[in-house]
Amino acid sequence: MMHKARPAAAVGHDHGEHAGHDHGLDHGHDHPKGLRAAIKEIFAPHSHDASDSIDGALESSAAGIRAVKISLLALAATSIAQLVIVVISGSVALLADTIHNFSDALTAIPLWIAFALGTKAATRRYTYGYGRAEDLAGLFVVAMITLSAIIAGIESVRRLINPVPIQHLGWVAVAGLVGFIGNELVAVYRIRVGRQIGSAALIADGLHARTDGFTSLAVLLGAGGVALGFPLADPIIGVLITVAILAVLRTAARDVFRRLLDAIDPALVAAAETTLAAEPGVTAVRSVKMRWIGHRIHADAELDIDPSTSLTNAHQIAHDAEHALTHAIPKLSSALVHAYPASPTT
Repeated sequence: MMHKARPAAAVGHDHGEHAGHDHGLDHGHDHPKGLRAAIKEIFAPHSHDASDSIDGALESSAAGIRAVKISLLALAATSIAQLVIVVISGSVALLADTIHNFSDALTAIPLWIAFALGTKAATRRYTYGYGRAEDLAGLFVVAMITLSAIIAGIESVRRLINPVPIQHLGWVAVAGLVGFIGNELVAVYRIRVGRQIGSAALIADGLHARTDGFTSLAVLLGAGGVALGFPLADPIIGVLITVAILAVLRTAARDVFRRLLDAIDPALVAAAETTLAAEPGVTAVRSVKMRWIGHRIHADAELDIDPSTSLTNAHQIAHDAEHALTHAIPKLSSALVHAYPASPTT
């Protein structure tokens, strides 16, 4: 049984960010390869809970804002290109799809605001800062993906029941290709930066762009099917795309809700325990708690030390353990380490 002794030392130094250090956390497992793995990567991108590519808080927030800005401009350019095709073809259906893509591009704005808020200093009311705004923005992105799935599903079923002839097949195909390429490029970029800075919300927004790309791909494939004399190809492909969007939604919702529920990769907890246990003067690791707030990790650990250790030395042990932890765990923003006298054995 753990004895709750009076703490010999409890320190919570926040060394800030260690962008210049090499956080070499090795997850020690291989990534699957082959066609199946490639397909899985599209619908559920593999991502560790942390990466050491961009590890400074301000630097990572700036990278997130830059990613949102660039992708917003890219999606706006895609929508404008589609709008030009609409003007040339005169297709009302294409106009509706273009408006849909443009409105979806604007969902990046809440995430932009969240990243900007995350750079603000903590206050006496918001003592952990404003990083949680990023997770709330992730909820908004998940809601938008859900809406895309609902709209795609309803529209596909409606066209199955009441088929609608597609006009301007060539222009429809071109618009679908433009929409797919633009959205997929943005998706890859957002997901890559999201992994680098540890942002589940930005990865979810990348998946959102991917669902829009799926919708445009459905337009392209549907137009091809109709051109080949199979008019039901359009709604059937729409149903398949809806299923694909639901698969993407599952991944995005899982990752965002895990962040909101303070879930953490168990490998990070194990790495923290190993690091702390290896520190001189530490006899045991009682507990390690970690959680994400936005794209930064915060940790709280309890250690056992020799009961005969002086208060000064206990404080130094806790300080050194905290320092080692901030260097061992990527994206760790702060660590509070408590050192307790070890319970006497009976």
